[in-house]
Parts: sequence; structure tokens; C-alpha cells
Amino acid sequence: MAPTKDDEPPLHILFFPFLLPGHLIPMAEIAALFAARGVRCTVLTTPVQALTIRSVVDCANNSSAAGTPISITVRPRQWAKFQIAHDADRSSYGEIFNSFRELEPGYAEHYRATQLRRRVWLVGPVGLVSGSLEDVRSRGAVAGALSPDAAGCLRWLDANPASSVVYVSFGSMTSFSPEQMRELARGVDLSGKNFVWVIANDGAAVSSDPCKPGGFPTTNRGYIVRGWAPQVLILNHPAIGGFVTHCVWNSTLEAVNAGVPMVTWPRYVDQFYNEKLVVEVLGVGVGDGAEEYASSVETHRVIAGEAIAESIRRLMEGEGDGAAMRKKAKELGVMARGAVEKGGSSYDDAGQFMEELIARRSSVGCTADG
Repeated sequence: MAPTKDDEPPLHILFFPFLLPGHLIPMAEIAALFAARGVRCTVLTTPVQALTIRSVVDCANNSSAAGTPISITVRPRQWAKFQIAHDADRSSYGEIFNSFRELEPGYAEHYRATQLRRRVWLVGPVGLVSGSLEDVRSRGAVAGALSPDAAGCLRWLDANPASSVVYVSFGSMTSFSPEQMRELARGVDLSGKNFVWVIANDGAAVSSDPCKPGGFPTTNRGYIVRGWAPQVLILNHPAIGGFVTHCVWNSTLEAVNAGVPMVTWPRYVDQFYNEKLVVEVLGVGVGDGAEEYASSVETHRVIAGEAIAESIRRLMEGEGDGAAMRKKAKELGVMARGAVEKGGSSYDDAGQFMEELIARRSSVGCTADG
């Protein structure tokens, strides 16, 4: 429970996430983290985006660890509010991050002392606070949107040896040219590894179907999921031994949580920074040679199938640096779980955050909603 005095109401925190699934879902999970400790949490979003976080909120409210129920408030979309949010951010008391100190201690200190010069709390990985793996099967999927291939995928993985399958997924916002799709399919095939490949069904992630002629020369080693996949469950399956990813933060952190090393293929925004963390700092990944920073598919150099195959094999086979990456990835997974447990660094940061807010509220005479 939130450490309030007997005569004081609990804290009330309003969450206003950016209107994309990659921001909405972790924000809802942060709300679940604080609600479980007695904080009154309200998520403000649009009617359409409320459907995206409904499964996360319902899971939190119905779990055995539920504290104060989370509420969702919907309002019409108004991009002016983004400027208000930006201005508020610049003058804010501090920032909460979905990360944990053991993962990036130097960066956390840099943000506090140099970049932001204000309070910083690392409370993640918040996906590990949502309950059991089964609780997050449809994490972020709008009702009825979970791919019909999902259940079959998990059964297919059950039939594969430990750490033998490479997982390939680039989310719903990444586009590849037809030429690059063919090379990606060829590279996965040349690697010799069994695979699970998630292909978004909205057409954003692919420009051609790898299962059509010219796609996979052999298809009995793989499983295609079209639509929304239960990524957390897939990454935590014992058969998964590597993850080909574009390095968005959610996917990166989910791989860290699961102890899975990565083949990194960044495209734009923060993905190149995340790749540097994974490959150069943490030592749990290998790059495939991507260098162009742009959302346009025409801007990117086509990476050959041979290079893709070599990256996958280097990550998943043999001794040397591949073995070191796999070992370090497992160690980071243990650290991630420890961070959110009672007495862990993220658990303590969340508690300190609540204590400081309560003290600050008392000092300025605010009410619970003030």
C-alpha cells in the first residue's frame, strides 16, 4: 500500500500516454505497478486507444495482487495537448523510466546529473509486474485481435529442443522492400535454424509474403504468425534461442527479461541507441550491419541473406563470443526479475517515488487530486 498517513487519502496519479501501442501498453503496466501498492491510478486516452490497454488494465484489476482498481478515462483526440504535455515535461519534478538500474547504471546517473538534472526513478521491467506469463498472453491485443496462429505457434515450439529456434519480429510499424523481404527469408533459411516469424496483418511490416514463390525454399522448419502474437510468451519459451529485432525499447526489454540474446536490425528513432546498448555495452547481441536511419524503405541498403544467416549462427551456435552473449543474456534475465521483487532496485525506486510525492503533496498543501 502507498505509505500515507491515516488521515490522508491515497495518492492519485494521472497517466497520459502517447497514442501508440508501444507507449500505451508500458504506461498501463506502470499504472498497474502503482495500483498494486495502493495508489489511485487513472489512464487518460482516446476511445480507440482505450481498447489497446483494456486487456492490461483488466488483468491488473482482476489479479491476486490487485490493490486499488485502475480506471480509464476517454476523451476525443486533441495532437495541441501534445504541446501542453511537452511543456509540462520540461518543468516536471522528475521522470519515471521502464528500465532497471542493473541494466544501465551509467545512463541512469547521466540522466539524473547531466541530461535532466532532476529526479529519476527506474521502476521496470514493468512487464514483469503484470502477473504470470499466462496473464500476458494477449498483452496489448484489442479484443479478438490475437492471431489465430498464436496457440498453434506455442504448440509448435513445444516440439522443438531448447534454445534451437530463432524468433523474428519487427512489430507493426516497420516496412521492408520486397527485395529485403526475400533476403531476410533467404537468410533465415540459410541459417539452418528453425524459426518463428511474426508478420503484421495490417500490411505495414511487409511488402511481400515470404511464403509465396521466391520466399522460403524450405518451410517445414518454421512457423508463421500473421497478426498479433503473444511475444512475451514466445520469448520466454525454452525453445527460443535468439531474437531478430528492430530494437524498439519494449522488444529489447522483453528479450532482456526472457534472457534471450538478439540479432539487432535498427531502422530509426531510438533503435540505433538501443542497439548500441545491446551490442556494445551489454554484450548480448550482434548487429546485422544496418546503418541507415530512416523510415522510408527505399533509403535502406538491402542486407544480404548471407550476412543475416551469419549473424543468427554467430548468436546461437558454438563457443566464443556467441556463448558469452548467451550467458550474459541469461544473467540479465535473472537481474530483471530480481529488480521488481520486494527489496529489488526497481521495487525500492517505486516506493521512494511514492514517498517523495506524498511528502511533496504535504509540503504544498495539495489534496489527493491536486
